[in-house]
Amino acid sequence: MGDHPPTGALSDQIAQLVRLEPARVERLRHEALTAPAPWKAEYGNYQSGGWWTASLMNASGKAADVTITDCTAKPTALLEQMPATAELLAELGLSYMWVRLARLEANAFLWEHRDYDELTHAERHRLHIPLHTNSSAFLVTGGTKVHMSGGRIWRLTPTFAHGVCNLLGPDRIHLIADVYADDAYRNLAGPAGLETPDAEVLPEASQTVLADRLAAARRLADLGYIEAAERLLLRLFYSFALPEGTTYDLVAELHTCLGDTESSTRWAQAKTKLLALTA
Repeated sequence: MGDHPPTGALSDQIAQLVRLEPARVERLRHEALTAPAPWKAEYGNYQSGGWWTASLMNASGKAADVTITDCTAKPTALLEQMPATAELLAELGLSYMWVRLARLEANAFLWEHRDYDELTHAERHRLHIPLHTNSSAFLVTGGTKVHMSGGRIWRLTPTFAHGVCNLLGPDRIHLIADVYADDAYRNLAGPAGLETPDAEVLPEASQTVLADRLAAARRLADLGYIEAAERLLLRLFYSFALPEGTTYDLVAELHTCLGDTESSTRWAQAKTKLLALTA
């Protein structure tokens, strides 16, 4: 399904770009919290539930159209009600593919995945502006936990395997812009870096730890809590630096142990799809 970059320097995967004025961030935050966004759940296979988006710029001009595609984006009616946000997007002068608000509720997860694989091979980048966040909301990429703190524009390279969680809340709300590479983007993007307090390398998990977690999941499943057992294993991605796809392998192994070949195969297929691996 496509080639992917090898895991490299963390700054290749996620980096902080320019700072924004605090007063401007506050105006953006106020708009994100008060605008009548038609929040839509999408990409259900990629998440635990609790991930909601609403489009500000997209192909159709409809805010409730949230499935990402290649396009020359045009404003939605929602953006027209967010003048400070529209002003910032215009000032940045980027070539927008898609712009959206993304809300992640407490105790919600976007499971390990890659993005962009289904799109054309045009060079594109993803920018995040955190508007409403908390210290228990973080992204994991390259075995590193990164809290995307406010006040900056962040660049995420979503062709690297990554996942996001919000453990305790309140809701995490980001402005996310997918943009095509051009001179305006290159001027914004460099130089980029990552401040140490925002990043924490996760510990590696021993085979004993993984076996213990699998056994715990098996006990939950034996009691009839299948979904809870699956999530116990999927959440390991946010606690340990694991080889790519390990949590999906563990869930498939759980179902094999339960004698459910169909579910084991389904999770093996989910790994291939969500991580955009060559079939």
